[in-house]
Amino acid sequence: MANLEKIVSFRNLLSHIRKFSKEKGITFTIRIAFNNLLYFIYYKLLKRHNRTFSFQGHTYHYFYSFINSTWVNERSIEIPIVMEIVKKNHGKKILEIGNVLSQYFSFEHFIVDKYEIANGVINQDVVDFKSTEKYDLIVSISTLEHVGWDETPRDDMKIPRAIENLKSLVRPNGGMIIVTFPLGHNFALDKLLKDKVIQFTKQYYLIRISKGNEWKEASWKDVQDAKYDKPSLSTNALVIGIIYS
Repeated sequence: MANLEKIVSFRNLLSHIRKFSKEKGITFTIRIAFNNLLYFIYYKLLKRHNRTFSFQGHTYHYFYSFINSTWVNERSIEIPIVMEIVKKNHGKKILEIGNVLSQYFSFEHFIVDKYEIANGVINQDVVDFKSTEKYDLIVSISTLEHVGWDETPRDDMKIPRAIENLKSLVRPNGGMIIVTFPLGHNFALDKLLKDKVIQFTKQYYLIRISKGNEWKEASWKDVQDAKYDKPSLSTNALVIGIIYS
């Protein structure tokens, strides 16, 4: 399984490089690849402390991958937390909203992504997607914050409708939905959380504590006013929402 995951990750990396090279040119691609290699060597090989983080009493290893430079953003913690749950649901019906996990791992699941064209991806809007299937597990990694916000026209109430639709797709009496998203990116989403318009069965928070992309579990009070790109680039606070059916 581990070897298969490495093969999948390597193939996806080559695909990303080819696509980036076509868009930006080979010289720029080589320069970015070299810089990323240096960062990767530092975080993966030279950095000898704090290679793990804690969440809900469990210890996880930070996830480092060339694809999307996970060592400098929230992917480093989202992926290990979500994949631990995915592995516990091996052999069950799994739906992913937003094509993220297949960039790093190979496992049988359904994927809905409105925009990304890829093999096996269903190009439908999350609020409109219907299925005769009931899924044991529905996952979404840093995708919901874009729903309605990075679209034209903007729709600040689209995320609650998306969550309600996901509830209709999960298997009753034992199904589970887990979503992750940053605070500070979508101001409407932040307000919906503050006003408790959006609520999960369980809601957890992690906060970035260093420029070296180290994270720790936090309270709502710690993260409620988090800013995107401040003090560190990208996400500085993350929400993990879980819904049990």
